[in-house]
Amino acid sequence: MSDDKHLEKKELEGLEENVSIGHVDAPATEAERALKWKQDKRIIPLSAGIYFLCYLDRSNIGNAKILNAATGDDLMTEANITNSQFSIALFIFLVAYGLFEVPSNILLKKFRPSRWIAFLMFSWGALTVGLGGIHNYATLTVVRFLLGVFEAGLFPGLVYYLTFWYKSDERSIRVALILASATLAGAFGGAIAYGIGHMNKAGGLSAWRWLFIIEGIPSLLSAFFVWFFLPDFPEDAKWLTVQERDLAVHRLRLEGSKGMNESMTWTEAKETLTDWRLWGHYVVYFGISVPFSSLSLFTPSITAGLGYDSLRAQLMTVPPYAVAYVVQILTSWSADHFNERGLHSAAMALIGAIGFLISAVLPADAYLSRYGGLIIAASGAFACIPPLLGWLSSNIFSTASVGMAIALNIGLGGAPGQIVGVFIYKADEAVRGYPTGHWTNAALLFMVAVGGVLLRFYYAWRNKKILRERLDGQEVRLFKY
Repeated sequence: MSDDKHLEKKELEGLEENVSIGHVDAPATEAERALKWKQDKRIIPLSAGIYFLCYLDRSNIGNAKILNAATGDDLMTEANITNSQFSIALFIFLVAYGLFEVPSNILLKKFRPSRWIAFLMFSWGALTVGLGGIHNYATLTVVRFLLGVFEAGLFPGLVYYLTFWYKSDERSIRVALILASATLAGAFGGAIAYGIGHMNKAGGLSAWRWLFIIEGIPSLLSAFFVWFFLPDFPEDAKWLTVQERDLAVHRLRLEGSKGMNESMTWTEAKETLTDWRLWGHYVVYFGISVPFSSLSLFTPSITAGLGYDSLRAQLMTVPPYAVAYVVQILTSWSADHFNERGLHSAAMALIGAIGFLISAVLPADAYLSRYGGLIIAASGAFACIPPLLGWLSSNIFSTASVGMAIALNIGLGGAPGQIVGVFIYKADEAVRGYPTGHWTNAALLFMVAVGGVLLRFYYAWRNKKILRERLDGQEVRLFKY
């Protein structure tokens, strides 16, 4: 036992020494690598599974819109909903989404992640099942608003949650693994909708109703599992040994959130709101949120506009998401490995913009080429999101501020962007190949690319200034790129 304590002390002293000057990232010790792997096995698959179900329940309305439309058994026909009313139902979801992200992150810290996320999950699962019973526009709008209330806290909550467990240069790839479950959900969602489309009128219910019911039940049931098995904070993780808990807490003392810290003060809130560099991140995130939202909701409609019938259009949504999944993981690993999140995001935004340009400039009947453009666009748009989120959380230095800034980034940047995404793919432009949607997404992704480069050079300038003003031997924390 004394040898173990001596070894632990040496490891902690080694870590202390590595970060004492200029906060230079040191190679992980064997104990640290083993700890991260143990955390990963417990946290990442569960978090990715939660977000997979959330995204499935959020985006299935796009599948329901056209499912069995050829026979008049789709959501739009049976509930007597117009295209403009459908857009308003999507819009109202995002209004709730934007309003409740910041409060949700505060409550996640207060009530503990396992309890709060399980509550959110049970609520949105029940509401998704309830969508299978709607009969008119008013009910659809109310249920979608409530769905936005409870889904709002999940993604910013999971990004915030990772800051309690991982260092800044470890987060982008893990955010990617979680966010990539959304691309998997997009792929599986199309395949599931294709299968459920053949259940039309089973038990007297249309297939789109079965879609909401079948996809909502897993969230309902999984909430109980999350309540008991999602870890909260390293400080009280009983599945870690005492030595592992000490190491987990110690290695995050400079750049991680602290589970046992006090809640946010008004001073911290004011400092976060008036830190103008963060608003640069919010503007960039607005730019990426428009294509993320529009692809999430309208990919089935876009593929239907490429000459596929309503059922086959569901199936043809799978390849763009499958390719985006792989590209997203590889990009995020590279961004963390080379400490270049800004430039990676900028490069992928540029690729995504080119994909949308291809779709915009080609003739409407160039189906195969425009489908290739859709795959390129989806890959670029989805891949630049995890490095952007990892970059933001890496450059905020207090527990309370990190939760608020992540929520503001997704609430003030993401939610308005997603609202714009609801309206740019216009139903009356289907025969022309949706030019407004493609041109808008291309322009905004070019903006993301420029913004990422500018922020990257701004942080380089700030770091030079910090090192120039540092006293000899003084411990400082540098901004990540």
